[in-house]
Amino acid sequence: MKFTNTKVQMMQNVHLAPETDEDDLYSGYNDYNPIYDIEELENDAAFQQAVRTSHGRRPPSKTSLASSIGRPMTGAIQDGVTRPMTAVRAAGFTKAALRGSAFDPLSQSRGPASPLEAKKKDSPEEKIKQLEKEVNELVEESCIANSCGDLKLALEKAKDAGRKERVLVRQREQVTTPENINLDLTYSVLFNLASQYSLNEMYAEALNTYQVIVKNKMFSNAGILKMNMGNIYLKQRNYSKAIKFYRMALDQVPSVNKQMRIKIMQNIGVTFIQAGQYSDAINSYEHIMSMAPNLKAGYNLTICYFAVGDREKMKKAFQKLITVPLEIDEDKYISPSDDPHTNLVTEAIKNDHLRQMERERKAMAEKYIMTSAKLIAPVIETSFAAGYDWCVEVVKASQYVELANDLEINKAVTYLRQKDYNQAVEILKVLEKKDSRVKSAAATNLSALYYMGKDFAQASSYADIAVNSDRYNPAALTNKGNTVFANGDYEKAAEFYKEALRNDSSCTEALYNIGLTYEKLNQLDEALDCFLKLHAILRNSAEVLYQIANIYELMENPSQAIEWLMQVVSVIPTDPQVLSKLGELYDREGDKSQAFQYYYESYRYFPCNIEVIEWLGAYYIDTQFWEKAIQYFERASLIQPTQVKWQLMVASCFRRSGNYQKALDTYKDTHRKFPENVECLRFLVRLCTDLGLKDAQEYARKLKRLEKMKEIREQRIKSGRDGSGGSRGKREGSASGDSGQNYSASSKGERLSARLRALPGTNEPYESSSNKEIDASYVDPLGPQIERPKTAAKKRIDEDDFADEELGDDLLPE
Repeated sequence: MKFTNTKVQMMQNVHLAPETDEDDLYSGYNDYNPIYDIEELENDAAFQQAVRTSHGRRPPSKTSLASSIGRPMTGAIQDGVTRPMTAVRAAGFTKAALRGSAFDPLSQSRGPASPLEAKKKDSPEEKIKQLEKEVNELVEESCIANSCGDLKLALEKAKDAGRKERVLVRQREQVTTPENINLDLTYSVLFNLASQYSLNEMYAEALNTYQVIVKNKMFSNAGILKMNMGNIYLKQRNYSKAIKFYRMALDQVPSVNKQMRIKIMQNIGVTFIQAGQYSDAINSYEHIMSMAPNLKAGYNLTICYFAVGDREKMKKAFQKLITVPLEIDEDKYISPSDDPHTNLVTEAIKNDHLRQMERERKAMAEKYIMTSAKLIAPVIETSFAAGYDWCVEVVKASQYVELANDLEINKAVTYLRQKDYNQAVEILKVLEKKDSRVKSAAATNLSALYYMGKDFAQASSYADIAVNSDRYNPAALTNKGNTVFANGDYEKAAEFYKEALRNDSSCTEALYNIGLTYEKLNQLDEALDCFLKLHAILRNSAEVLYQIANIYELMENPSQAIEWLMQVVSVIPTDPQVLSKLGELYDREGDKSQAFQYYYESYRYFPCNIEVIEWLGAYYIDTQFWEKAIQYFERASLIQPTQVKWQLMVASCFRRSGNYQKALDTYKDTHRKFPENVECLRFLVRLCTDLGLKDAQEYARKLKRLEKMKEIREQRIKSGRDGSGGSRGKREGSASGDSGQNYSASSKGERLSARLRALPGTNEPYESSSNKEIDASYVDPLGPQIERPKTAAKKRIDEDDFADEELGDDLLPE
């Protein structure tokens, strides 16, 4: 009975679907509570009133609020269910929510989250990480100090990194297994330490550190560092070991790394050259030129064949050097159209870093070709002219056509070295008819040539041609200024020098000459400023230092003049004229001991300066060392045998020292050479009388006769003057007074020029080329960076003549 009632109740809760909806599977999905209907909100007066008033902005109470149509508020609980934020209940809200619980989707009522657990600073892992960070920082600081040039600081930082890295390894071994050791960090620390040892020239320590890296099998590709060890042995001139380590490094480099193998082979070739094994060097460079030809290898190959004297191989090597591709595309710097965008791009890349690298590469190629041509031209044919002609023809047929004219100019310079001026002038005159650049260079050389020959008219003419061909040629403007300077127009010469400096601020010849010009114009402050600027450029130039000292002397500042002359002595310690000048300045200051020291040094290097000899003799007379004074006056009598005063001084020193017999013999010998010298006879009469000799009467008669003849001569001169007209006498008197003034000024200038004779260019402008080396007087097409080959190179090649490409540590990644 009980079971039947329960069954009846259960059946009451079962609702059967009507038969009409049997086929509608989606019915009921559009049914919703009318409370959630928002379409009728506009017609709801209560809702609209709440929106317009502050009633709608009240904070909701904890009790459930409903609108006029029974709409529950958001978050309110109705029938045990919390109303969702949206009209349709979203996932995450449960039907069985607790009655009375507030809406809190972000769980803000729980309060802030608990703080994270702090890491333990004393843990071994943290100590290892901190120590590893410190090691990396020390390595970076070492590299930065090295890049700034502070090699000592870089080495100290590298040592500190090495010490801390060893501590790090020990700690890591205690905590973890050896497999977890940071080998990259160990490698970088050791490699940096070895590099810093090498840069500080501590080669033994560097080799030991490299050995530690190389012998450790755990470091992959460490064998390439044997190349750096070879570099160190090369610096130590241990050529056999250097070649050994280079070859070991070559074995470690795989064949796919072609560029690295070529560089190591270049180092092997350089080592063979320095060791004098030219045949082995030739084999290395021939292999390089067959595999990957480059400029340095072709240049060194040419020099090696020059060293062994093989003419035909020299020609072939030069032709190989000429054919090395530059890989420079000049067309991309020329705008092909009027497109403004293309023009902007072309302007932007005309002076970028790539363009600068291409210019440097082209300049290096021209340098190697010009140097090789000048080296082999005198030996590849029967005459140097034929050799130059062959080189010119080869260059004309290559991509370096513009170098042919430069070789012609060098040919003219070679004629000048051989004193064949006519051939040089002929070549330069032919070149003067070519394009503007070559014309300007040839005319500049012709101007310098005629200037040295004192033909200032021709020098000025060719200087004008050079200036007109190239107004921005500083050498042409300097030579033009020199010709104007020689004519005495110093202000106009200064204008040419200034223009040369405006075109090229590094033109030291123009700066030197403008300093001399200001000195001539008595503008000493401006002259001093020019020479001080030049001194900042040419730190050890004796000419510049001497000119600064000379200007301080003209400004009556002897202390500064002495200081600058001391710098000259430090550069040229054996220049007698500078030493005598120092002695003169110290003598003016009253320091006799210093004056004697420098006069004596000057006499030791050049014992023929009469002024120095006279001062030394007078110094010994003042100090009453008669015997020492005698040797100086005897030397003076040998230098000037027609001057009687030196022999009289010798006799006087003998007399004052008490050696009367020697004095008498010297006076007699002087009387035989100069029988009409009154002073010698007076001393003979006095000395013979003091010694009681019979010759006194004879010398007295000769003295009386000479004095009488002297009086008659003076009377004749006086009567001749009295017979001349008064007005004429006045004119002569005034003229003689003027000439006396001029003589004093000129004599002072002559004394000054005599003192400055040791250094060139004191009285004349310093040319754009010195007179001592004739080739320096001419414009080198490639500038001063190219050194001409030495004549001694036929027997032994200087190491500087080779393009050493030593592979440094920077080739390997740090």
